[in-house]
Amino acid sequence: MNWDLPNPFIMNINVSEADTDRLGHTNNQVYLKWFEDISWQHIEANGLSWRIQEELGKGLAITRTEIDYLVSSYAGDALQIGTWITQSDGRLLTSRGFQIIRSTDQKTLVRAKSNYACIDLKSGRPSKMPGVIADVLTKLCVASKEL
Repeated sequence: MNWDLPNPFIMNINVSEADTDRLGHTNNQVYLKWFEDISWQHIEANGLSWRIQEELGKGLAITRTEIDYLVSSYAGDALQIGTWITQSDGRLLTSRGFQIIRSTDQKTLVRAKSNYACIDLKSGRPSKMPGVIADVLTKLCVASKEL
């Protein structure tokens, strides 16, 4: 695969009929669901479970997502979604990049970026990252080119 950045965390997807819209291609909201799914898989695989975040009373909330739809996908397509932590200030803000490649022709279908802020889970207000969250994000951060 021709990934934009090295060593992505990868999730395999097979597009189902239920994933498509009236135009016959993958619905935009499905991409957002896949981004959420791979984000949780990635962070949990690196030791930052939801249980830990609940115990800390802190979590990461999306503040912005930008998506570039380059090529459509359809029911039956086998896709690979790659993700990386592309920025983290270790205090409040972090960013994650996404890339979706169709397995059969190796075409990049989608590139996206989400920005996150650490929040207090009770108040929903911005809050300084606990050291354990900052450490995981810093460890995972890769040098970023604009995705």
